[in-house]
Amino acid sequence: MKGKGEQGFTLIELLIVVAIISIIAAIAVPGLLRARMTGNESSAIASLRTTTSSQVSYSAACGNGGYAATYAILGQAPASGGQGFISADLGSVAQPVKSGYDFDMDMGGGAAVTGVTDCTTAANTPVTNFWARAEPSGLGTTGTRGFGVTANMTIWQDTTGVAPTVTAMNAAPTANPAPIQ
Repeated sequence: MKGKGEQGFTLIELLIVVAIISIIAAIAVPGLLRARMTGNESSAIASLRTTTSSQVSYSAACGNGGYAATYAILGQAPASGGQGFISADLGSVAQPVKSGYDFDMDMGGGAAVTGVTDCTTAANTPVTNFWARAEPSGLGTTGTRGFGVTANMTIWQDTTGVAPTVTAMNAAPTANPAPIQ
């Protein structure tokens, strides 16, 4: 019992409050982690959409009908001046990392366009196809799905966390990989 001049909480009351806060945190943390993974996956999809838009712009304005073989090429400005075809967060290196996803791009089974160079100062050779992919940096931590896109501009997902291959994306749609748009 408390005397007349004593105020404050007892040890039992403080322990009960700490226990309640711990229970609430244990319930909330998994939901927050799932929300973060969903946000990372949405960012990866948006980045691949940006990649396709950038490839269309590059092809029309700089690639003489061909595509850029890497993200670094898309990030290069035309020799006549201006900015690159994709933002610096993706176009500054050949294999960018963004929002918990690793990105990469290659010719996707295509070939170099013979005798043609693009309009960048590096005079890159455009290619007939491209394959861009995004895979989670930490499977189950930063994301659970892998994504891929080719020159047909359809973004595909694979629930194993590995980006779909060009062969799988060109085959008839199946449950895994499957188109998302």
